[in-house]
Amino acid sequence: QVQLVESGGGLVQPGGSLRLSCAASGVIFSMDAMGWYRQAQGKEREVVATITSGGSTNYADSVKGRFTVSSDNTKNTVYLQMNSLNPEDTAVYYCNAVVRSVRTSYLPRPYWGKGTLVNVSS
Repeated sequence: QVQLVESGGGLVQPGGSLRLSCAASGVIFSMDAMGWYRQAQGKEREVVATITSGGSTNYADSVKGRFTVSSDNTKNTVYLQMNSLNPEDTAVYYCNAVVRSVRTSYLPRPYWGKGTLVNVSS
């Protein structure tokens, strides 16, 4: 079974930086895209940044210029470098991957990690 595991979350002061990682494991033929979503307390989940297998990226307006998404396709891993963090970035961050595998007859299917908490506070 395909699993996504996030790491790198924690407590950081305003203006600081964190780097999140997400590794996909299991029998994976390929991934069309990977990305990061976040959900703050009392808010709906929103997209933060995505990256396709071809390297095309997309960012939420609120994080442009501060966050950078990247991937290592040989390791089925996606990263999120977060700089100039502010309290508004506090949320649970979830990794997402669109995966093709033999179990789905190579059709694309979305998978989610369990999330990692990012707390930006003094």
